[in-house]
Amino acid sequence: MAHKKGQGSSRNGRDSNPQHLGVKRFGGEQVNGGSIIVRQRGTRFFPGLNVGRGKDDTLFAKQGGVVKFQNRGRRGTFVHVMPADDGATAAAAPADSPAAEHAAAS
Repeated sequence: MAHKKGQGSSRNGRDSNPQHLGVKRFGGEQVNGGSIIVRQRGTRFFPGLNVGRGKDDTLFAKQGGVVKFQNRGRRGTFVHVMPADDGATAAAAPADSPAAEHAAAS
């Protein structure tokens, strides 16, 4: 009987790198175009307005705006990017313009 372990290769020496999956930008957060919103395997979340889907099912913003999640029951959860409102342009408009009157009324 051998009293030392033989020099065979170990069988447990493998491990895979982490995939860093999950939601990266939550509802209400501001994103720029191209920002990754969700990294996923399969379609836990579906792309909605202004959101694209990569070949590995990653959801990303097609343009800047605010992230919104929408639960549609049996249809699944959709992720939208709502473009920023034109409130900043209305505030910068001259006081006698129709846009300024509309902003003041609301």
